[in-house]
Amino acid sequence: MTLPKFLSLPVLLSASVLLLGACSNNVGDPHPDKLMTKRVVIFKKFTKALEPMGLVARDRRDYVKAEFVEQAQALKDLSTQPWVYFSADGNYAPSRAKPEIWLQPDVFKSSKERYLAAVDKLAQVAGSADRPAINAAVDEVQKSCKNCHDQFRSETARSQ
Repeated sequence: MTLPKFLSLPVLLSASVLLLGACSNNVGDPHPDKLMTKRVVIFKKFTKALEPMGLVARDRRDYVKAEFVEQAQALKDLSTQPWVYFSADGNYAPSRAKPEIWLQPDVFKSSKERYLAAVDKLAQVAGSADRPAINAAVDEVQKSCKNCHDQFRSETARSQ
């Protein structure tokens, strides 16, 4: 069977992707200021900065001082950015944030401060070449992330 020229394989594939996307349950960010989207973008940047340092701490990648310092500084620069997007009107579906963020603001603030302190410590030791201190600092940042996720992040998005 021969397809008409306007129905080329790339056109059919593109149309299929669009149709399948329209059928998905994946709901976009309904807030006019896209608070959830903004904080997710920053958290993804956290991961992008932290993952290579985690590889160094686990001896899966060589420690290169300049790169490591740059990654630690990038994480420090990002570390204060997402919290403003957890405002009173930032609690809406389909966020993965648990309601406890707004029900226990002091606990959430304490978790955030633990993370910020861990990132500051990592930035301080990043260029020292003191591998035990660097490894401990990376581990502390990762633990603070996990602790916050365990307390305040659901594995699935909330429905409306």
